[in-house]
Amino acid sequence: QVQLVESGGGLVQAGGSLRLSCAASGRTFSSYAMAWFRQAPGKEREFVATISSGGSTYYADSVKGRFTISRESAKKTVYLQMNSLKHEDTAVYYCAAHYGSSWPRIVRAEYGYWGQGTQVTVSS
Repeated sequence: QVQLVESGGGLVQAGGSLRLSCAASGRTFSSYAMAWFRQAPGKEREFVATISSGGSTYYADSVKGRFTISRESAKKTVYLQMNSLKHEDTAVYYCAAHYGSSWPRIVRAEYGYWGQGTQVTVSS
């Protein structure tokens, strides 16, 4: 069982940066693949980035080169560093966890554990 709590969202101007954090509970955090999804008003929740238990990363094309996902096992925390933010990055950002051997997974339904979300608003 894994519980996830996101933090770090807020209001930022276009071109600025934010770092989101996702703190996990549970003894087997290092065994889980972790991911970030986002959901803008009136849109489906979409994949942003994922990191495997071994540290490999995979990104959506829309954020590649601007966002960086990382994990710190000692703190049971996953991060999403977001640079060069655009207005279209405005969304609620969710942390998710998946336990299994196949990676990367970019489909929402494949993740069994979710945080409550944190709002990111980018002003243009």
